[in-house]
Order: sequence, then structure tokens, then C-alpha cells
Amino acid sequence: MQLNQFIKQHRQDWERLERLINQLPKQKSSKIIEEFQHTYQKVSRQLSYSQTFFPNEDVTNYLNELVGKAHNILYQSQHSSWKQAYHFFSSKFVGLLLEQWKAIMIAMLLFCFGGIASFFAVVENPAHLYGILPENMAQSFDPESLGEDPAAVDAPVMSTEIMINNIRVGILAFAGGITFGLLTVYVLIYNGIIVGAIAGLFFNYSNSYVFWAYIVPHGVIELVAIFIAGGAGLLMGYKLFVPGKHSRGYQLKTQTIRSVQLMLGTIPLFVIAGTIEGFITPADISLEMKYAVAVTTAIGLIAYMIIGHFLLRKRALQQSTV
Repeated sequence: MQLNQFIKQHRQDWERLERLINQLPKQKSSKIIEEFQHTYQKVSRQLSYSQTFFPNEDVTNYLNELVGKAHNILYQSQHSSWKQAYHFFSSKFVGLLLEQWKAIMIAMLLFCFGGIASFFAVVENPAHLYGILPENMAQSFDPESLGEDPAAVDAPVMSTEIMINNIRVGILAFAGGITFGLLTVYVLIYNGIIVGAIAGLFFNYSNSYVFWAYIVPHGVIELVAIFIAGGAGLLMGYKLFVPGKHSRGYQLKTQTIRSVQLMLGTIPLFVIAGTIEGFITPADISLEMKYAVAVTTAIGLIAYMIIGHFLLRKRALQQSTV
């Protein structure tokens, strides 16, 4: 069956399910519930067919979201708000990450491009630091005294400020998608440039080991969150620039929902990163312990993805048997 024929043949079922999604919370008569269940099962089977034969088409994403909404409505009596949050962070967020992994990787590459370029520029000529960073920022770093007085840091205040700043960067990278992704590209490269330039400065003082010990404990989670937010913005920008068979308005509406969900999923990551940066990074512990924290966070993220993928497949299998 061709894609156009598939859409034409089943469009009425999808429109009926959309109507019932809006109607069921207001009218819970037995007739409507029965019609809802019957239509939901039909569209679920159509989603399975679409995933098999049209995996990369917009219609598959549309049906996946439609069935997801219907599933939530159908079983909302069994799902309290905390259970819905558990469902989102335990499996749905992981599913979104797996769907958008290419955009997230591109975001990471843009950040690394800026970082590597500025690192080698400062290593080649330390004076370049003052042309790359704002003057007040460039003068605030002292590679020879990093971490000499951890007690001087107000950890709670620092944690809050850093967390707010990181979330601001993430939101800016995400919202930049509305500019066809241009602002997102700028935010990612610029933040990479800042990190790379500072890393080059400490490298010139043969103090890289100490520098990275103060960066990687929170940096692993923090950068992953920024890459996710940046990937969401890049994907939105791409869909606006290359809307395909649909209008830009449709792509904006569809992709905005998906990107907002990705952005919401990064908030706990920013909170964790801010907490680590405020309390553990300046703590009077060995550098090796700081690196151990970084390794632990990396392992934790990998385990989260593996468990989330398992729960996602388990949930999909349960839905396919409905």
C-alpha cells in the first residue's frame, strides 16, 4: 500500500479518534467509551503498520502522538500526576531522545567545533584569550590558584546561580529553533568557544588536570542537557526550513510539542548539574574523587538510557496487545 493511499484510507479513523479524545473527558457515557476503545484499537494497529512500512514519514510520528494521547485519556483514571511524571521520565523522555539522537549529536559537534577551535587558538597565542572572552571574564581566571580556598565559595548561592544560568542557556538553545536554528547554532558554538578558550589557558599553565577536575563532575550532565536542548532547537529549525509535505505552521506546531517535551526532560539534569557544581565541585576533596563523581554521573546516564529503553519496549509491547 502506498503512503497516500494509506492516509486516504484511514484518515477518517484518525479524525474520529481526535474528536473522541476531546469528547471523552466531558462525556463519559458507555457508548462513547465503547466507541473510543474500538477506534483506539484500530488506530493502534494502523500505527504498527505505519511503523513497519513508513518508519521515517511524518504520518508515523503523527500516529504515534495520537495513540499516545488516546492511551493517556483511556487510562487516565489509573494514572495520577506522579505516575504520569514517572511514565514521562522513565520511558517517554528516553524514547524522544532516541528519536532525535541525530539532532542531539549535531548539537554536540557544533559545541565541540567551537571548543576545539578556541582551545588551539589560545594554546598557540595566549593573548587570543582576550579577543575571545569578554574582558571581565578573561581577567577573572587565575590558572595558578584554582581551588586553593574551597571554603570561600558560598555553595548554596553558587548552585542556584549556576543552575539558573544553565537552564537559561538551554532555553535559549531550544528557543533558537524558531529562528530556523540560527540562534541555536550560535549559542552552541559560542558556549563551546568559552569552554575551549578557558581550557587552553589552563593548558598553557600545565594545569589541565586540575582544571578538568573542576569541570567534569557537573559537566557531564550539564553538557548532555545543553546538547539535548540544542538538538531540540536544531530539529525545530530544520523542520521549519525544510517542512516537507506539510506546511511550516503544521511543522511548527508538531515539532514545538516534541521539543518542549525534550526541554522539560532536561530540567532535572540541570538541577543535578547545578547541585554538583555548587556543592561537590568546590568541595575540599581530592581531584581523583572529583573525577570519580564524573565517571559515576556518566555511568548513571548510560544506565538511565538502557533502563528507559527497556521500559519503552515493554510499554510498546503492552500497548500492541491491547
